[in-house]
Amino acid sequence: MRSRTVDRATGFWIVAAVFLTTTAYSTVPTPLYPLYEQRDDFPVSLVTVIYSSYAVGVMLSLYLVGHISDRRGRRPVMVVAVAISALSAVMFLVWPESVGLIAARLVNGVSIGVVSAAATAYLGELRALARPREDPVLATAIAGAANLGGLALGPLIGGLCAEFLPDPLVAPHVAFLILLVAEAFVLLTVPETVPVRPGGERFRLPRLSIPRANRSVFLMAAFGAFAGFAVFGLFSSLIPTFLAGTFGDRDHLLAGVAVFAIFASSATGQLALIRSSLRTQLTIATVACGVGLGMVAIGAVLPQVVLFLGGGVVAGLGVGVLFRGAIATALAVAEPGRSGETLALLFLIAYAGPVIPVLLVGAALAFFPPVVVLLVFAAAVLAATVVAGTVMRRRA
Repeated sequence: MRSRTVDRATGFWIVAAVFLTTTAYSTVPTPLYPLYEQRDDFPVSLVTVIYSSYAVGVMLSLYLVGHISDRRGRRPVMVVAVAISALSAVMFLVWPESVGLIAARLVNGVSIGVVSAAATAYLGELRALARPREDPVLATAIAGAANLGGLALGPLIGGLCAEFLPDPLVAPHVAFLILLVAEAFVLLTVPETVPVRPGGERFRLPRLSIPRANRSVFLMAAFGAFAGFAVFGLFSSLIPTFLAGTFGDRDHLLAGVAVFAIFASSATGQLALIRSSLRTQLTIATVACGVGLGMVAIGAVLPQVVLFLGGGVVAGLGVGVLFRGAIATALAVAEPGRSGETLALLFLIAYAGPVIPVLLVGAALAFFPPVVVLLVFAAAVLAATVVAGTVMRRRA
């Protein structure tokens, strides 16, 4: 007996909603980290390890299985990704100690790496089949909005739970576990878009490619993506710590709202500039990164929390647009027939941004005041994003 499926237009919005939910759950723990710190009395450096384990999970899954939906089908891979995310929720509930948190975040990162690749391709194919005359850029924009929009909603939800619910370390994980399981079953009604051959092929590691003729341009684009994602990583993992240590503000909802605003500005910038030329986008991205990170530094020194968070929002807009520019640059310089390999390498370098710099920041906080660490980080990232944006703008 065949399972009933919805039409492709409806399936498109189902996949978008699942993508949004899965990415939202990945950032729910951000405003909850101080509660884990207080409960178990572990150092700030451990928070950066917990967060970085998530980024490592994303990188591993992007590299090892990010391409697998091309052969195994979009729908089954999406269902597996959602199931893995649900498994991470179970791990948060039954293994809440520090080692369990690291493992749960690693598993959650794996789910995001799998769902990001599969959902983005799935959305483009469903939309193309449902509305063949529509500009494919719109499907890409919705996929990006679901991705970054989910990353923005997660901290807001986590902050609301921390501020108003009696058991914030349990309630959000239970709620998302129920939602994710329900969505896994709803996904089974979405039509498949990839013809799956019986037996399949033997698993092979994907290849990574640096364009030979434009190696320096690609590396600069990847460097800019790395630096931009380092900004996301810092705010996603340590903003509650900086708010408490530098500004004396331990409001969990404020921490959630701050991260929400940073990711939301990134998504908004990408959507607002979708029709602009690449050169214009990179100009705006470079200026926004410079101004935003400058505001973050000045806000930390004064200290002025509004200036600090406002700078994060401006920098978030710049980082989002810069990353889109990095993707466009990588595609422009990729060798014929090897764009997938080039993009895979770009994404892997980008996701190293929330790992290496954030771990260094966490380690430095054990020896230096938060303001000093933040100033050094802001200066380094400001230089990296401005230089990378300028080089990509010239290439555009």
